[in-house]
Amino acid sequence: MNLAGFSENYEVLKTAAREAPLEPGVYLWRDDKNRIIYVGKAKVLRYRLNSYFSRDQDIKTRSLLKHAQGIETIITPNEYEALLLENTLIKQHFPKYNINLKDGKTYPMIRITAEDFPRVLKTRHIVEDHSRYFGPYPNVAAVDALLELIDKVFLLRKCRTLRKRDAPCIYYHISKCMAPCCSKTNKETYGTQIQQIQRLLSGETEALIMDLTVLMHAEAEALRFERAVQLRDGIKAIENLSESSVVDLNPEGRDYIAWASEGILTTFTVFSMRGGKLVGRELFRTCSAAEEYESLETFTAAYYTPDRPPPAQIYLAIDAADAFSNLKQWFQNQFGYEPALFSPSEKRHEAVLAMARQNALEDLRQRLRERGPGPALDELVQVLRLQRRPEWIEGFDIAQLEGKHPVASLVSFKKGVPDRKNYRYFKLRTVIGIIDDFGAIREAVRRRYTRLLREGAEFPDLILIDGGIGQVNAAKTVLEELGLSIDVAGLAKRDEELWLPHGRGPIRLSKRSEALKVLQFLRDETHRFATSFNQRLRSKAIRFPILESVEGVGPKRGAALMKAFGDLTRIASAEIADIMEQGNLNETTAKAVRAAAILALEDHQARQKHLTGNNDIYDPKKTRTVESLAAEALEDYDPEP
Repeated sequence: MNLAGFSENYEVLKTAAREAPLEPGVYLWRDDKNRIIYVGKAKVLRYRLNSYFSRDQDIKTRSLLKHAQGIETIITPNEYEALLLENTLIKQHFPKYNINLKDGKTYPMIRITAEDFPRVLKTRHIVEDHSRYFGPYPNVAAVDALLELIDKVFLLRKCRTLRKRDAPCIYYHISKCMAPCCSKTNKETYGTQIQQIQRLLSGETEALIMDLTVLMHAEAEALRFERAVQLRDGIKAIENLSESSVVDLNPEGRDYIAWASEGILTTFTVFSMRGGKLVGRELFRTCSAAEEYESLETFTAAYYTPDRPPPAQIYLAIDAADAFSNLKQWFQNQFGYEPALFSPSEKRHEAVLAMARQNALEDLRQRLRERGPGPALDELVQVLRLQRRPEWIEGFDIAQLEGKHPVASLVSFKKGVPDRKNYRYFKLRTVIGIIDDFGAIREAVRRRYTRLLREGAEFPDLILIDGGIGQVNAAKTVLEELGLSIDVAGLAKRDEELWLPHGRGPIRLSKRSEALKVLQFLRDETHRFATSFNQRLRSKAIRFPILESVEGVGPKRGAALMKAFGDLTRIASAEIADIMEQGNLNETTAKAVRAAAILALEDHQARQKHLTGNNDIYDPKKTRTVESLAAEALEDYDPEP
């Protein structure tokens, strides 16, 4: 594309768009003076921002790209919330490229009038007459459905002006109104219905939904299907209706503080609500090895200043009293008052905090991408006393079930991220039918690095074993036999302890250690990879090719023999008469079956001796499963990436 006339920051902007969140939200374009020049919303931020860099650009887009120097995103729970926030930000900042593009409409609210016998109405305007308002709601259809439900379930008056009447109107006779105009009810009874509606609009819907569901089924059983359908639609309206997270009717100033941490990196997000609207979102990047409460206290003391005093209310995602126990006096000394500190107890406050945390998480992911794995790898060099920086780490794990289908997995990480095209499986040969984790590790390590030696390939900087000191020493012994000087470490699951070969004790790292998190990620990946392959092997239908190679023995007879004897060792030592009886075979076929089992065991013993160089490794007293013996010395299995 010809970049003439575009911002000098074009490629940076394009990269920012390509790495934007795959979430709904609002995006802001800023100019060279950091002014907001355009605000937009998107169902998926990354897709929408990438569209600005397509070949088909109109005049407005080209002008925007010419002046833009930066992109900022704010994640919202859904597209409706994005629309509300977009509307608020446009009215607040009047961006240059949003002029004449938005109608500035407001969203509907539900009003409960301040009358002796209140009405429930939809409105877009607030009247200062002590009425109670709920909303605003971006989903207009859901508001209409809810009002229709209220009209059908609750017997509220329909007339705009309450006048004394001698006789009630038709709504009373069709059970749609309690007729307060004719004194058919009193304020207390009528008020009970209003209280139920207020609980409904406040989000206390579980009990009401249960009651309406029972009523819906009762109506259906009574063949009043139209009424049942109305109740069903009303229940759906209740479930779908939610108040906005970015606009409400509470005029009190509030701040919502959330954060996300990884190692020493922490991103704090502050959402500021003023006059019932979200007027600001700020991100602050910090580096600290302190604990969560300590970091939060330090950030709060730095954030609030005489130029930016705390609002009356501050909401946090943790126990507020514990978090700010050391700051109360500080607030009093600095500002002459203490803000009220809350942990969210209402859904609307929980929603704003969740949105703030999601934004903090997204920024943290961006920081980790920018930072790369370098600091974590440098930490590994120090704590494990490695020869060099572990740019390439390979990890091993073993999976088996009571000696059946023993497999090893090999995963490869390069620069701290998975290199999946170099993942490998090993079907183990020397531990078939027995449980020997040390022997399994020795075989997997020997096969892997013997092959690399034969091919003249490069070797990893570090080998991570899923296990403790025994598994680590087993792997190190094999490497020494091969003449390889590769660093080895183990990560034990129980206490997340690190082990080095011949170490006198474990190495314990902080849970926030970036080095530990890299090793945990790799360890968990080896475990997942090994377990999934072992499960696939176990799930396959069992076949017995050794027995079935004998003429007259098919899958059913082979299975019957294995069920009766359990393994080839017992078949090899069984009486001919027993084999004839269990397999329903004649004498000649039974002799052939026993001979095949003896030959298979002898052949397997010879292969084990050749593979390990250990003449004593085979013990005929140890049970070996026929399905494992039938696999017979398979080569390494390389899965598709």
